[in-house]
Amino acid sequence: MKHLILTALILASSASAASPRARDLGVPFDGTPGPLNAITDVAGVEVGFKTLISGEGELVRGKGPVRTGVTAIFPRGKADARGVFAGFFAGNGNGDMTGTHWVEEGGVLETPILITGTGSVGVVRDAAFKWLADHRKGAFWYPLVAETADATLHDMAGQHVTVQDTLDALDAAKAGPVAEGNMGGGTGMVCNGFKGGTGTASRKLTAAEGGYTVGVLVQCNYGSAQGLRIAGIPVAREMDLQPPCVTKLLPKPQQRRGRNADVCDPKKLALADDLTEEHRGSIIIVIATDAPLTAEQLKRLARRGTAGLGRLGSILADGSGDIFIAFSTANAGVDDGNWHEAADKPASVARLPNAAINPLFTATIEGVEEAVINAMIAARTMTGANWWTVSALPHDQLQAVLRRHNLLQPPK
Repeated sequence: MKHLILTALILASSASAASPRARDLGVPFDGTPGPLNAITDVAGVEVGFKTLISGEGELVRGKGPVRTGVTAIFPRGKADARGVFAGFFAGNGNGDMTGTHWVEEGGVLETPILITGTGSVGVVRDAAFKWLADHRKGAFWYPLVAETADATLHDMAGQHVTVQDTLDALDAAKAGPVAEGNMGGGTGMVCNGFKGGTGTASRKLTAAEGGYTVGVLVQCNYGSAQGLRIAGIPVAREMDLQPPCVTKLLPKPQQRRGRNADVCDPKKLALADDLTEEHRGSIIIVIATDAPLTAEQLKRLARRGTAGLGRLGSILADGSGDIFIAFSTANAGVDDGNWHEAADKPASVARLPNAAINPLFTATIEGVEEAVINAMIAARTMTGANWWTVSALPHDQLQAVLRRHNLLQPPK
């Protein structure tokens, strides 16, 4: 089993690293990305993954199939324990992100950010505490751990993520390019009816706007195919799709919403939801910047994640956990939260005037939009628990739809 998980991890990592991105296919976007078009374009940010893929067939709680993992983000890298100013916002709160009470109260984030599946928040939170106790000075921390539900493809109730898996994701964090699609916490996720997962993007402001960078990372598990908009076009409505289906039938036929499942037609794409089903699911959005923003301004930045989702067709539905955290790597050493060493001395804080913040709002909205689409472009078709199959967003059909609307750009 360990060998199978390791092999799947390597294959998933290799496939994601080689995947084309939305701009490679000619999807049009506004704004100028950073060199990597990733959250790691913000200097200091490091990202790590642990991906768990094993088993197939009928779901047996505690045994699998397993399609899950952990994503870890260090605002200043593993070696830098200094805090960052941060702001939290929930567009719709049908989800979880631990540690946000102290971010709301104090405006400072002292820990890495981790993202996993709904059933594993507790173990990931405790493992992050252990990592901090092993590597940082201090007596306690409030780790920031967020989730989305990988219930369709994964044995979510089996709680397969371990302490060691979390430690591995934290230790794997690094700067540079960020793998996308079926990676880390995003491994078993579904996005707008298609296979979803991890995506990232960035924007570089002009010199006149301050030259700052905004980076975004998402774990995408929200929305409906009916609602999906790419370049403003409801693209799924023009694709050859089929309702939720399975690769194989079990002796007791699989059911969804009270209807027996059909075996997938290999000539068509298998949606996770019928085109007519309501918007549901969740998304976690992490926004990083090097602009000198304070906590209340970062909360404003986090709110703009909703506008990015709106471009994609999201309505922040009742069944969705749309949860955002924004942080700034500026003002290093000004406030390190509970373990600030110079607690008896005032600190000078650099802060952009609010009148200068609009370009950062724009960059955030653009970055969220592109990160979600990058997640869907990088994701690969996955068959998971009980043989349910969710197709990846088809690159050729997407390009054909955009071409019909005169929106396809030359690949970049």
